[in-house]
Amino acid sequence: MGRLFTIILCIVFWGNSNSLSGELKYQPAPVDNPLKGLVPYLTADSVDRFPHSLEFQYFSLKELMPARDQFDWSKVEAALEKSRSRGCQMVLRVFLEFPGKKESSIPQFLIDEGVKVTEWKMETADGGICRTPDYSDPKLRSALLAFIEAFGKKYDKDPRVGFLTAGLLGSWGEWHTWPRDNLMASKEVQIEVLSAFEKAFTEVPVLLRYPANEKTWALASNINRPFGFHDDSFSWATLDTGKKEDDWFFLPALKAAGGLEKWRTEPIGGEIRPELWTTMFTAKSHPKDQGFAECVKQSHVTWLMDSGMFEKRFPMSDERKSAAIREVQRMGYELTVTNWKIEGEEMSISLENRGVAPFYRNWPVELALFDGQNEIGKRTVPTIQLSEILPGSVYTRSISIAEFPDGEKGIWKLRIPNPMEGGKPLRFANETQGKEWLVLGAQK
Repeated sequence: MGRLFTIILCIVFWGNSNSLSGELKYQPAPVDNPLKGLVPYLTADSVDRFPHSLEFQYFSLKELMPARDQFDWSKVEAALEKSRSRGCQMVLRVFLEFPGKKESSIPQFLIDEGVKVTEWKMETADGGICRTPDYSDPKLRSALLAFIEAFGKKYDKDPRVGFLTAGLLGSWGEWHTWPRDNLMASKEVQIEVLSAFEKAFTEVPVLLRYPANEKTWALASNINRPFGFHDDSFSWATLDTGKKEDDWFFLPALKAAGGLEKWRTEPIGGEIRPELWTTMFTAKSHPKDQGFAECVKQSHVTWLMDSGMFEKRFPMSDERKSAAIREVQRMGYELTVTNWKIEGEEMSISLENRGVAPFYRNWPVELALFDGQNEIGKRTVPTIQLSEILPGSVYTRSISIAEFPDGEKGIWKLRIPNPMEGGKPLRFANETQGKEWLVLGAQK
């Protein structure tokens, strides 16, 4: 999606004190705006060397569910607090099987209850052992549903949680057991899990690995449910090549399921393919790299897990960092205020989204009048729903300012605070954006 032309800053006053307006100049928003951008693993050894607002962590079901109907959230809490201390929210995934791990990730009580576990070797996991439970076993199925319900009650309204990838089923929680497809959970079990997530999480967006409709082999239909998707081979197997053997790539699979417009209401996330971690954002492109910018444009991706920018084993020059900032700024939303106007007791504000996706939460927007550093009036703006501001459109809303002090001089400001304590505020793509507040202009 093309970038819109710059609007020249020009604060203009006319008429009496009840009529004034202004136009604001565009400036790229910070690359670490909340709930978007590159995402390091929580345990990355150089997590601070690239600006970010999200961090990722895996958890095994075994460590969170020590017994039937008992839950231990201590490791989740420790991870959330570590991430929050850096001003970041988290992407979480819980898994039952992780190829190559020395120990089983299946809760011991399920094994004690007699749930069958198949051990097999996956050649692509460094010859590691895979341990796949019998997903058809009613004891496992009931445990999964109980966990999802408890997980939602604990974290659906927690502002520290940015996104959730559904996990739980298949290798790495990616909803496949390739090449042992016969071990994967049936469509019936998948439907149970999807329905449980849909009921348990109404605020935190949940993302699935693969889009599917009624015709998709081995996967239960999910395209009409309120879930996003994550492309874990981003920029490697993202774009449609037109080749039959590549129909599993993310965008052709999304198209086949009827979900190319899904990004308008549900987020797209993922992970940059590990083979690209060394060369991404450098002048030396991998032969199979489909092009970061084009993949962002076509997929409308909001966030991507990455290790190349956050681990010491990968080189980080000033040039690479600068290139990454420019490219990552294209991801997700980018909100800019183009103009505002006061007439009588109403202020109208026009916004544009220069990104590729909406902001998927409706965080409160606040308007305030300042006298120097002192706030002399503030209100929440219920007419601005951030999730409705789609790329390429002008969004104008009116705000009553009747309750603000009449006749007071001052500066009008706008902000979108992060509901998480210590979280990074959502900052507008404008020259007059400060650390927290966007300056609109002066009250005459």
